[in-house]
This record gives sequence, C-alpha cells and structure tokens, in this order.
Amino acid sequence: MEVKATAKTVRHPSRKVRLVLDLVRGKDVNEALGILQYLPNHAAKDVYKLVKSAIANATHNHGLNEEKLYIKTCFANEGVTLKRWMPRAKGRATPIMKRTSHITVVVEER
Repeated sequence: MEVKATAKTVRHPSRKVRLVLDLVRGKDVNEALGILQYLPNHAAKDVYKLVKSAIANATHNHGLNEEKLYIKTCFANEGVTLKRWMPRAKGRATPIMKRTSHITVVVEER
C-alpha cells in the first residue's frame, strides 16, 4: 500500500530539492534518514522532516511495519514564485525571483 506525505510552498527551489531527492529515491527509509541527516544541503532538512512524516502516516494511519518501508517515489514540483524588486543604478530595478517548491514522498512496504 502506498502512503504519501506532501510539503507545499517550501522555500527552496525545486531544482535544488531534486538533487537531494535523487540520493534517497528507492532506498529503505532508515538508510534514507541516515543520508539526509548528514547532508550539507539546506533542503535536506525539509526532506528529512517529510520522510519522517510519511513514515508516521504509514505506521499510524495504515498499520504498516516501519522496518519494511522504502521510498517508492519522491519528486519536487515548482511552487509559487515570490517576486521582489531590487533597486539598481540609474533609476533601474531588477527582479528577484524567490522560488518555492511542492515536495511529495511516497513510501511503500516491501
């Protein structure tokens, strides 16, 4: 049975979150948590919390065994972009795009 957890509007660009998700896709959840705990990327902290949430959903809501769980799929889609402006020389302004992402983690029992 597939169990999923989603985090919406996370303040990391989806391109950088995908780099973290590629490291844990297909791994057992305990191994994935070990990898995420020591990654230097800022997005790893949010992905770590999301994997923990998916494990809690699977064990509490569906009664699955935590030792048998693995990450079946995980992906990051583009979220809302916050648009800001920075003043520049000669009265100009340049846009600053603060990108967000929607992260989804799906776990399943082996």
